[in-house]
Amino acid sequence: MGLGVGGLVAARLARASRAIEFAGMTVVMFGGSRGLGLVMARELGAEGARLVLIARDQNELDYAEADLIERGASVSTHVCDVRDRDQVEATMGQVAREHDVIDVLINVAGVIQVGPFEHMTVADFDDAMRTHFWGPLYTVFAALPYMRRAGARRIVNIASIGGKLAVPHLLPYSASKFALVGLSEGLHAELAHDGFAVTTVCPGLMRTGSTYNAWFKGQHQREFAWFHVADSTPGLSISAIRAARQIIDACRHGDAELIITPSARAAVVLKALAPNLMARAMTLANRLLPAADESRGNDAKSGWQSVSRLVPSPLTALAERAILENNELP
Repeated sequence: MGLGVGGLVAARLARASRAIEFAGMTVVMFGGSRGLGLVMARELGAEGARLVLIARDQNELDYAEADLIERGASVSTHVCDVRDRDQVEATMGQVAREHDVIDVLINVAGVIQVGPFEHMTVADFDDAMRTHFWGPLYTVFAALPYMRRAGARRIVNIASIGGKLAVPHLLPYSASKFALVGLSEGLHAELAHDGFAVTTVCPGLMRTGSTYNAWFKGQHQREFAWFHVADSTPGLSISAIRAARQIIDACRHGDAELIITPSARAAVVLKALAPNLMARAMTLANRLLPAADESRGNDAKSGWQSVSRLVPSPLTALAERAILENNELP
């Protein structure tokens, strides 16, 4: 028992010794204009980080910049599609000219497609892979030369519990997040000798407000209803600010992995201990989800286009509040 306690103390001391302060550091975030990224930017800005937010939509970036400046943060923004390698390299070069050193790179940009596999296309999988796998790979390749200029050398990749456990009706999302988890874990091992700490983050459901900006196929209203209600339910989901603070703490200490929410951690453990049982549970869950819709299910509709008498409702009040707080309006 004494050895166990001693080992735990040693591990905590080692973690504490890796801690960095974000004040004055240049933090580059892809996907920081809304949702989880914006919440993380607020927290990092409050610590004195020099924020560089990169996203596809200028209007969203303008809102985020104004929000952060009002809070006293130092921030600049760049329009860039993370799926385009040329754009990523050009943008990263511009950032390096402005800041010289890049200390922290955070990949948050994401896309969510919800619905039965019958309605998913190769294009859906391609979009998810380009956003969740190729995009982070492009940003890492582009950032490494500038991060090696004596920066803090922290990389954070926001994956998902869907990258540890394939979730029915989220196949493009899960497949691409599995790819990101593999990339991120491999980068952690291979870049450690050069002083880098790569953190793989696998959140469960978070109340960021992003469900309205997800895309739904099949029975659109029913797909949106189950997804939005689950994302709004305390116990199943976590507030964006709590998630953001855990992620920043993991980045601060250079942790290899962070799994957010007890239910997500329990699912990972159960899959490891009883994979066949978990597979049967996922099969049962799939049977409870809405069936395919041959008449109009191939059309993709946003959450905003899929509201019904079921949602919004009092059950989704927390998620509705997050929409307003985190720049998730259409």
